[in-house]
Amino acid sequence: MATQTFSSKPFLPSLHFSKRPPASISAFSRRLSVLASATTATWTPAPLSVVSPATSDSSIFHVVTDLSSSPSLSSSYSSPGQYLQVRVSGSDSKPAFMAIASPPTLEGKFEFLIKRVPGSTAELICGLKEGDLVELGPVMGKGFPIERIEEPQGADSVFIFATGTGISATRSLIESDFPTNKKADVRLYYGARNLQIMAYQDRFQAWESSGVTVIPVLSQPDNSWIGETGYVQNAFLKTKPALNPSSTGVVLCGQKEMAEEITSSFLADGVPKDKILTNF
Repeated sequence: MATQTFSSKPFLPSLHFSKRPPASISAFSRRLSVLASATTATWTPAPLSVVSPATSDSSIFHVVTDLSSSPSLSSSYSSPGQYLQVRVSGSDSKPAFMAIASPPTLEGKFEFLIKRVPGSTAELICGLKEGDLVELGPVMGKGFPIERIEEPQGADSVFIFATGTGISATRSLIESDFPTNKKADVRLYYGARNLQIMAYQDRFQAWESSGVTVIPVLSQPDNSWIGETGYVQNAFLKTKPALNPSSTGVVLCGQKEMAEEITSSFLADGVPKDKILTNF
C-alpha cells in the first residue's frame, strides 16, 4: 500500500513514522489510530477468484477476492481510494496495506493491483492460486473527498496523477460514479518506467469513453515509444494549459516527490488546497 525513476516510498497510506513539527500532531494521531485498529482488526477469510499478471513482465499482479460470503465487508466499502489490510491465511507474515482497485459500485468482490516485492506478503499473495484463502481486515480511510470538486462548487477541469501501483486507487475513482462526462476536461497522467510494467492498458479505451483523456508517461521507454517521456510532473508542466483556479480539481496518487511537485505547481496557480485531493 507503488514508476518512472520511482521512489520506493509510496505516496499512498503508509505507516512509516518520521520526525515532524508540532503542527503535524493531528496527522501523527491519525496514524496512531491506524496502528491501533491494525492490532484489533477483525479478519474476514476470502477465497481468491483471480490471480494473474497485470503487466507483461509479471512484476505486478491482478488479484480478486470473492466476497459473496461476506456481504457486510463488501458493503462497507463506500468511497474510491479506501484501503485495507491483507494477510495470507496460515502465514505469520506481516499484513500488507492495499488500496482497493475496484470501484465501490462493484459488489461481491474486491480487486487489487499488487506489486510483487521479494520477501513480502505481496509476493506471497501473488504466488497463490484460485481458491486459496487470504484474510481481509476492515475497510479503512475516507477515500478521495470527491465532494470538494463536485457541485455546487464544482470543477470543470480535473487533473489526475498516478504513478506505479498508485493507479489502483485511481482506477477505483475513474470507474466509480465520478461524473467525468459532466466535466469539460478530465485528464489522467499515468507514469511508469515502460509499457512492460504499466498496468490497466486494456482499460484505457473504456476510460477514454467515459470522458477521461489518458496520457501515459514513460521514464525509460524503448525506441518505438512516441508518447510523453520522463517524469509525470514534468510532462504535465511542459504542456500545462491555462487554468481557472476556482474551477480546477486535482487528484494525486503515487510517488511522493511527484505529488509534492504537482501540489506546489497548482497552489502557485491559485488552486485552493482543499481541491487537491489524496486518499488519506
